Amino acid sequence: MKASRIAAAGAAAGLTVLALSAPAFAHVTVQPEGTAAKGGYAVVNFKVPNERDDASTTKLEVTFPTDHPLASVMPEPVPGWKTEVTKSKLDKPLEMHGKKISEAVTKVTWTAEGDGIKTGFFQKFPVSIGTLPENTDQLVFKALQTYSDKDVVRWIEVPQKGQDEPDNPAPVLELSAASEDGHHGASGDDTSDAKSAENASAETAAADSGSSDGTDTTARVLGVVGIVVGAAGVAYGVLAGRRRTDA
Repeated sequence: MKASRIAAAGAAAGLTVLALSAPAFAHVTVQPEGTAAKGGYAVVNFKVPNERDDASTTKLEVTFPTDHPLASVMPEPVPGWKTEVTKSKLDKPLEMHGKKISEAVTKVTWTAEGDGIKTGFFQKFPVSIGTLPENTDQLVFKALQTYSDKDVVRWIEVPQKGQDEPDNPAPVLELSAASEDGHHGASGDDTSDAKSAENASAETAAADSGSSDGTDTTARVLGVVGIVVGAAGVAYGVLAGRRRTDA
């Protein structure tokens, strides 16, 4: 009886832990592919899991920050989803490649053309963005997740440092420091980039060659040692056999 009570209590505790930890994994998040350096470009993925067991996710609306507008926003086509990009006029025009930009993307909406994201699955929505601001450490993207039963979850609460994560946190993109060489994203000097790539490839090939030679030498030494040890074992066995026969 005592053992069964302990087992039941353990199971209940386990379910409680799962219930408490589930929301941390269920919300919409944004992560870069590689790094998102200040002053550069990045490809980010909005990851949308479906935590519901009675409905699928059929729409995602992501609002882009207006306090740090992005001059370039290009969503990657996602099979089975229709993409709509909304632009708005800026109070203060941006400069990009010597040109003034008076409007920027303020929202991207993905709408499922089929069943959407089913229970137990997630979907990534990639977007190329830039140039990333240099006067902030993060960008906040508020998101709305709509389900097939018309229920809408608003991921719009901005997490605050030193405080517990809110129930419906907004996706936050952390920005890394700008590169020290001053290159942000694609370089305008293709020749320089090509030479750098060639040098890097040559160094990599040389390193691989040296590593391969060292590996071959080590293998040969180990092979010789193995043969010597094996021969010694055979000799010992023969001598032992002779001693037993003489005895």
